[in-house]
Amino acid sequence: MADRKPQRLDKAISQVTDLSRAEVKRAAKQERITVNGVAVTDPASKVHESDELCLDGELLGESGPRYFMVNKPLGYVCATKDGEHPTVLDLLDEPNAHKLHIAGRLDIDTTGLVLVTDDGQWSHRITSPRHHCDKTYYAHLAEPIDDSAIDKFAKGIWLNNEKKRTKPAKLEILYRNEVRITISEGRYHQVKRMFAALGNRVLELHRERIGNIDLDDDLPEGDYRPLTADEIASVTAEIS
Repeated sequence: MADRKPQRLDKAISQVTDLSRAEVKRAAKQERITVNGVAVTDPASKVHESDELCLDGELLGESGPRYFMVNKPLGYVCATKDGEHPTVLDLLDEPNAHKLHIAGRLDIDTTGLVLVTDDGQWSHRITSPRHHCDKTYYAHLAEPIDDSAIDKFAKGIWLNNEKKRTKPAKLEILYRNEVRITISEGRYHQVKRMFAALGNRVLELHRERIGNIDLDDDLPEGDYRPLTADEIASVTAEIS
């Protein structure tokens, strides 16, 4: 099961309302907040998911962190705000969606699995290079690719203007110019640059998997769903 530790009252309230943590602290001092029917004035008090939180007598929603998978379409950017393009967060019809963030970005021209949460520690385990979280992509290439590329990717690829090879990557050739590649780093435009280093070019890139979380085959492009408890827990359990 996912790790759902108790959290501070001010953090829990700010996650499910438009109040900042400073505003929650003031509300607590004014005895406007109750936990399980009892007024709580200490904003540092710990609350559990099962606790009933009320503000000014109104019952608030779940206080626990939120986790979603999104099937990102073309043309959307992985940012909280963008003046030119729609963002992945625009696809989520959730309260306080602006408090969510993206755990592992995709380029505007890349589709597929994006994870969104408001749990910073959880997303750090996905994005931090220290944890080596695998990401798997389907790629459609401009030119056919032969089996010799499998060994080259397994040994690591020298990228232009980089001082170290990439970490070993797993390459599976699906057809002459269609491949599945798994990498454990997140260098800038890494997949595209790896194939460019071999004189090829990525025409289409689609992320299928992050760690042990697969993009749901039944999730339409542009749609999203909450992660299951097992999917949430897999990030903590499997990524070293």
